[in-house]
Amino acid sequence: MLVAQTSKLTTFVNPFIGTQNAGHTFPGATVPFGSVQLSPDTDTIPMLVNGQYQKDVYRYCAGYQYEDSTIVGFSHTHFSGTGHSDLGDILLMPTNGPIQWNPGTESHPEKGYRSTFHHEKERASPGYYSVFLEEPMVDVKLTTSERVGIHQYQFKQPKDNQVLLDLCHGIYNYSDKNVWCFVRLENDTLITGYRQTNGWARTRTVYFAISFSKPIQQYGFKNTKATAYNGFWRKFDVENNFPEAAGEGIKGVFSFGEEVELMIKVSLSSVSIDGALLNLTTECPHWDFDQYAKSAEAKWNESLNMIQAEFLTSEEKTTFYTSLYHSLLGPTLYMDVDGQYKGLDQRIHKANGFTNYTTFSLWDTYRAQHPFLNLMLPAMNADMIQSMLAHYDQSAHHMLPVWSHYANENWCMIGYHSVSVIADAMVKKNTGFDYQRAFEASVTTSNQRFYEGLGAYQDYQFVPEDLSGNSVSKTLEYSYDDWCISQMAKQLKSDSLFSVYQKRSEYYQHQFDSSIGFMRPRFSNGNFKKDFDVLSTHGQGFIEGNAWNYSLYVPQNPKNLISMMGGDKRFIAHLDSLFTMELPDRYFAETEDIMRDGIIGNYVHGNEPSHHVPYLYNFTSEPWKTQACTRMILPKQYKAKPDGLGGNDDCGQMSAWYLFTSLGFYPIAPGSPDYAITSPSVKHAILHFTDGKQLEIKVNKQSAKNMYLQSIHLNGVPVDKAFLTHSEITNGGVIEITMGPKPNKGLFQP
Repeated sequence: MLVAQTSKLTTFVNPFIGTQNAGHTFPGATVPFGSVQLSPDTDTIPMLVNGQYQKDVYRYCAGYQYEDSTIVGFSHTHFSGTGHSDLGDILLMPTNGPIQWNPGTESHPEKGYRSTFHHEKERASPGYYSVFLEEPMVDVKLTTSERVGIHQYQFKQPKDNQVLLDLCHGIYNYSDKNVWCFVRLENDTLITGYRQTNGWARTRTVYFAISFSKPIQQYGFKNTKATAYNGFWRKFDVENNFPEAAGEGIKGVFSFGEEVELMIKVSLSSVSIDGALLNLTTECPHWDFDQYAKSAEAKWNESLNMIQAEFLTSEEKTTFYTSLYHSLLGPTLYMDVDGQYKGLDQRIHKANGFTNYTTFSLWDTYRAQHPFLNLMLPAMNADMIQSMLAHYDQSAHHMLPVWSHYANENWCMIGYHSVSVIADAMVKKNTGFDYQRAFEASVTTSNQRFYEGLGAYQDYQFVPEDLSGNSVSKTLEYSYDDWCISQMAKQLKSDSLFSVYQKRSEYYQHQFDSSIGFMRPRFSNGNFKKDFDVLSTHGQGFIEGNAWNYSLYVPQNPKNLISMMGGDKRFIAHLDSLFTMELPDRYFAETEDIMRDGIIGNYVHGNEPSHHVPYLYNFTSEPWKTQACTRMILPKQYKAKPDGLGGNDDCGQMSAWYLFTSLGFYPIAPGSPDYAITSPSVKHAILHFTDGKQLEIKVNKQSAKNMYLQSIHLNGVPVDKAFLTHSEITNGGVIEITMGPKPNKGLFQP
């Protein structure tokens, strides 16, 4: 039996994995699900220049690129692995010498306040980040609590050492993103204020309180964006030692003379300055940086120890625990220590009886990340569902969240996948929320005709391409979501609504063109689109996928999909071809979140719609091909290096796929209690559930060549089907697996 590990699991996490190219993760400091995610930002590329979108801005979704050589500063809010972005709030940068209000450029850092750095003098681990800034010669250390970022600066020279505050800085910035900034000097060690932005979230206000360990000696503010009207404030010198500033482009600088050591605590709130101050005094009352860092590390070690796993190689172990780390970065805590938060209606609410969360990238995370949380942290996942229901209550549109953050619905991507998260929790008997209330919210959401062709979907039983673009993807995802609602209805014994949503869950069939064997866009007159390229994404009725990949998106009924596509043998041949054919570069050259590295044949692992596909072999007469396929994907798409992810991590979805697949089972259709079995890559693992039970996975004869299951037993009983149920896993015990170099073709056969 695997005993508790004596080494700290933070040792096996590399926060730099996925910081380059499409990975878009951030290497800074945070605690699990922390509201503050404090990290270096390495450039300031705006979203628009002269009204034109700048393609390179996409690389900075998380603010940091490993290949960059300069750091602009350290901001307190970030997304991990998203395909679009926002945030980057409240940037601080230690400086000295003449004040420079502009960040400068990577090629000429001396013309701004940015600094060069080298990876040899940079370190990151869960809850901690450090770097040496070359130009000001400052050692920087960062850590956090849930709502407070903690900085420690050691200036190497007794000069006029300063800290610059940039309230204009942000990620995916453009010239009018800042709506307003306010900053106030409360005393010689405390400043407060807020920043309002109009970005991906169009009405976002972040309040802050910044406390310094040493008294400010001199200070000044600069409004870098001129306003037409300055009122009678013009009678004052508002730029030098004037105790408040307001405007669209406020920056500040605070001088500490020849002080060489300085700590800073930055607390955030969505509610008020008083909320930020309360968070500050409650979570971070002292000035012991090491104690805060040890506390953050302890929180991570407790979370990472929920799974104890051993692998064949140290690289696999690092990748596994980094994936677990990524899967616990979000959704993010969104309320003050007293339970207050700003809601979708822009009013102040209090979370009664639950913890409120935000950052719901649901088109991605419903597939594996939320099922993982439902398995390992069910009470927390239930709180997230309660947060979704609060969003619904506050919504002027009477809808559950689609992609929401910071009291805003940003409407990114398609479907209404909150219902998948709810259904998955409901069928797996997570009792931490009101089933009836959640069901009613799901039904109402599914009938909002204004949303993304949803009215046409109900009228035509598919989404016509001439009425709403990306029509095939929408029909398929709506059908799956409606199946999720039917499973809720079954749980609640609502027979009439079960029938309604079971019928709606079959609408995907209307998109299938049997003459070519693919899903295909149709028009409102019933005709299929004539000029159609099964390899292309753009203009073909799909979003972030093509007909080859999306035609396999019927997770709620793979058996019927197999029948539609010509039966078992033809379906297997189709899957085989997907993984072996070649997708020419021109088919993804214009899609910024897909690279060659994320593609195997024509299977696009670097984007989410295909994540269930390798498991479809389990529904055929050749289930061993799932085992070979997933063992092939793991090392190809996940590596322990900065560009180690084959696509966007998308708030933990890519990483959660790795976790499940490494352990040997995967939730192919959240909303079902079943997990599809595959070949694990672990040698040995223990899953510690929150109710005190545990599941041990013992793998005999594990090796790179022995990728096929020879036998599998659950608590001594042979498993004769290619699936495990949720209760079989969570009831605990021992899964014992024996591996071999050739498939056992008699295993899992009907």
